[in-house]
Amino acid sequence: MTSRYFCRFFAKMERMRCHQLFFSHARSPSCLATAQLSTKSPQPLERNVLLMGPPGAGKTSVGRILAHRLGMPVIDIDDDVLERTWGMPVAEKLAEVGEECFLDEEGRVVCNLSASGCVISLSGSNPLHSDAMLHLKRSGFAVYIDADVDDIIERLSRMKVNRIMGQRSGVSMREILQYRKQFYEKWSDTRVFCGRGDSVEEVVEKVLQVLARYQESESETFTSTRSQPGPSGGLKFFSDVVVEGLAPDGGLYVPSKGFPKLEPSEWLRLAKMSYPERAQVILEKCIHPMDISPLELRSMVNQAYGENFASESVAPVKHLAEEQYVLELFHGPTASFKDLALQLMPQMFAHCLPQMCNYLVLVATSGDTGSAVLSGFSSLKGSDRIGLLVFFPEDGVSLIQKLQMTSFKEGNVRSVSVLSDFDFCQRSIKRMFGDSSLTGHLAVEYATVLSTANSINWARLLPQVVYHCSAYLDLLRKGAVTFGDPIDVCIPTGNFGNSMSAVYAKQMGIPIRNVICASNRNCVIADFISTGQYDLRGRKLVVSNSPAIDILKSSNLERFIYHASGGDSDLVRGLFMSLEKQQCFAVSEDLLQRIRQDVQAGWCSEEDCLTTIHKVYSKTGYIMDTHTAVAKAVADRVHDRTCPLMLCSTAHYGKFAPAVLKALRCSSVPDQPVEQLNALCAIGGREQMHKALYKCLRDRLNQPHTVCQSDFDVLTDEVESMIQDSFLKVM
Repeated sequence: MTSRYFCRFFAKMERMRCHQLFFSHARSPSCLATAQLSTKSPQPLERNVLLMGPPGAGKTSVGRILAHRLGMPVIDIDDDVLERTWGMPVAEKLAEVGEECFLDEEGRVVCNLSASGCVISLSGSNPLHSDAMLHLKRSGFAVYIDADVDDIIERLSRMKVNRIMGQRSGVSMREILQYRKQFYEKWSDTRVFCGRGDSVEEVVEKVLQVLARYQESESETFTSTRSQPGPSGGLKFFSDVVVEGLAPDGGLYVPSKGFPKLEPSEWLRLAKMSYPERAQVILEKCIHPMDISPLELRSMVNQAYGENFASESVAPVKHLAEEQYVLELFHGPTASFKDLALQLMPQMFAHCLPQMCNYLVLVATSGDTGSAVLSGFSSLKGSDRIGLLVFFPEDGVSLIQKLQMTSFKEGNVRSVSVLSDFDFCQRSIKRMFGDSSLTGHLAVEYATVLSTANSINWARLLPQVVYHCSAYLDLLRKGAVTFGDPIDVCIPTGNFGNSMSAVYAKQMGIPIRNVICASNRNCVIADFISTGQYDLRGRKLVVSNSPAIDILKSSNLERFIYHASGGDSDLVRGLFMSLEKQQCFAVSEDLLQRIRQDVQAGWCSEEDCLTTIHKVYSKTGYIMDTHTAVAKAVADRVHDRTCPLMLCSTAHYGKFAPAVLKALRCSSVPDQPVEQLNALCAIGGREQMHKALYKCLRDRLNQPHTVCQSDFDVLTDEVESMIQDSFLKVM
């Protein structure tokens, strides 16, 4: 075991122990194999399965069928416990004692229940009594049946139910259900998300699947794009890959079994929900509850997508013209799409850390990632064991981007500029991860392990899947599409992470037809999709007006080729080793055709970019930034207009004020950033300006910052200095 991973070893052992203990009374370690759910019923459990949810969720009906499938006794709290104990119907008891006393009466009865190996259907009010739930959960696993509200109201109306606490004139059933939701979420171990109109049998299948998910400790693991899955001792769970970032063999982590797929009925229900609610459901499907419980994940999501976003919609969709829409991803605290991931990822990272190590997160940025990751990590509370160091090209970012990054000087976060380009910064960080003498020295000398928050880290990429799903759901809610109608997505592309997340959204069931990758003059991706050759020989990075995509080595392209090749890790390893050694590789014609099934590509010149900004403003009054303009210019050439097109607007135009003012034919572009923003406000209106950009400029001009030569050893010295400053004081 290398010194780099000794901390991860103990964390992995603890996680696997938790998996083994959670269903410690299961009679068979494979009794709930998901592959057999539809053809063979699982064996019974000795631990109780607690079915929890609102009145009308179908708990009683689900419980009976589930118990039969599992070969377990079934207990209905209302019929088999409460009414037998009281000798009267629940409705009569409620009327007799009144609502204030009913909960205590109910709770006392439930606290005397003794059972094991049963399916227990709770009443809708049981979770409102803390002592009763604590008693039940000592021997039970709580499954929250989260049914659609409209389905519940329709069902209760048919049943003419009159025994629900709070049911009175002037109080709507929606209010009652909304109030109770917090209690179901509090006590649940896992959630069954029901689609609109799901039948009882469909809900039963979903319950069996979530039980199997808990039982199968190795069902949701990750593998490197460059290696085949190893024996059980080499399995990587979500918590492992979040903390490690890059795989030991240099590859990128991907789910061993791909992405879960949601049913159309589930997407239809999600369309009615807010962005945080959508994120919660989608991420629950992708993150094993043993790594992050639903309750913990809910807290993280709500903190990530709250008042820190300027738009209540978080990622609103705006109609541009004809079949084109704009997905605005710049309403976060640093005005770029990176906020959608980096307000959440640091919380996941801190949650997954083992207790015995310090962690230094290294990030290379071409602009927007830097300020977003600094914002995200600086907001963590009580994380003395986490440090963050950002490297960015001194002359490869806009002035506002630079000011955003260099303004973070407190705590364990810091940025350093390098007299080189982004590719050198990214290459240097990857080299540090692969340098066993360096990682060993840092582990032994400072008890510090390196990690990353670039989009090579799975926890950074995963939250981006959510906004691609959400964008389609917004079109669905607007009536612009009917579920199943395809759309195309055009994304300004540099490191391919945003594009890869759209491909993953497609795997989850969002009907994305094509992902259009839009490049500027650094068009290595467009050339690759066109020719099948990825060739960096003699190619120089060109500084452009869209610096966030000034990238030649696209890290997440490795994940995409792994996906397109059907998980051929030998092929991927060979291709990217060739890229490292010979600066080029080529794929077969067959693989190129498979790549083109998901992705199209194109590029535009600097002149095209600025002209597009002017044309769009002249026709619609909408101001877009230089990256969105690259996407628009490419889409106008590539898109066939047979389906709606979603343009990903990845940054607010104020971050690139000089170029945007030039595009809008401003007669004199001011030198000072504040005056540049004022000039944009005069054109587009102050209400359209992102307030965070003004905030970042206050008292931040002319502040000194560290500038490094483009030398690997100099950068490693900065890493060690950062560790000394961050962690020695607390060791």
